[in-house]
Order: sequence, then structure tokens, then C-alpha cells
Amino acid sequence: MTRGRFVSLDGLDGTGKSTQHRLLVDWLRQRGHTVVACVDPGGTPLGQELRQILLSGRHELAVATEALLFMASRAQLVAEVIRPAVEAGSLVVSDRFLLANVVYQGHAGQLDVEQLWQVGQLSTGGLQPDLTLLLDLPVEEARQRRGRPADRLEARPLDYQQRVREGFLSEARRRPNIVVIDARPSIDEVQAVLRAQVEKLL
Repeated sequence: MTRGRFVSLDGLDGTGKSTQHRLLVDWLRQRGHTVVACVDPGGTPLGQELRQILLSGRHELAVATEALLFMASRAQLVAEVIRPAVEAGSLVVSDRFLLANVVYQGHAGQLDVEQLWQVGQLSTGGLQPDLTLLLDLPVEEARQRRGRPADRLEARPLDYQQRVREGFLSEARRRPNIVVIDARPSIDEVQAVLRAQVEKLL
């Protein structure tokens, strides 16, 4: 059986990532692909509990604790959902993956970026997306677009969010599987660009 493909979407909150993820998954299914959609952190019963801890703001978490909880959620997601789906020949489309951990806790949170990639390798068993679609917007625009109350990470100050954006772009420059997508055009225009990128991969 041929190995499936693994695509992730990432970027600042407010770039339209979750909307684009849903539209892309729907389109791929309409095209006849077997698609497994997931969200990181989350996607498993344990992952959902960890997601609540990470995003609710009920706990004051040290940056290293935050990073390792994300890694734990992802390890479970890979073991339960992503790896079995890829090995069965399915197409997996994830809303965020390891890159977000490296950027939010590394570039923005001042943990060692290379160490985070290494711990990430352990948590995923070396599984990486074939393609990461990075939705990019200036921080102020992303903030204005976010149509819901901020979670614990989104509520952090502007300079933190700026480091997040710069971290994403920095990683994209050195990793060929990350493609930067301008998120400023309309939802349909951005979606068309994402579809073209995924078609190239497939």
C-alpha cells in the first residue's frame, strides 16, 4: 500500500487558519481523497484534556511545562491518529503541528529552538509534514480579524505575537517543506493558493 501524505496548516491566530483548514479538508474529500482532519493540540481524548489545560488560563504554566504538554498531546495524536492514517494511505491535514511549538515556546518564549526540534522528533517518532502551509499576516491585522475572545496564548502582548510571526518566517526560510502564504486576500483567494500547493504535493 502506498504511504499517505501529511499536510499541516500553521500561522498566527487570526490568519484564518482554522477556516482554511476546514475548507481544504472539504475540498479534498469532494475530490475523492480519504482525508483525516485533526487539530494540534487535541485530536484524542488525552489531547483534548491537555488542550484545555494549555489554553484555558486556569494554570500558570512555566514555558518549559507548556512546551512539554504540547509535545505530550502531539505524541498521542501521532500514535493514535496521524501515523496509522498515513500508513493506511490516507491524507492527513492537521490544524497546527510541531512548528507551532518551536515558534511559540522557542522563538517567542525564549526556549532553545534546536532543543525543541529535537524533543519534537522524539514526540512524533520523526514524523514530519510533507508540506506545511504557513498563513502569514501582520500582527495587528491578525488581531483585528480574530472574531472570538483570546485564549491564554493569544492574550499575550504585542511584542510576543511579533516574535511569533518572525519565528514562523525565520523557520520557513530554512525549511523547504514550509510554504508561506499571504493571508491578506479574500478567503476564496487564499484557499485557491492552498489548493494549488496541495495539488503539487499530490
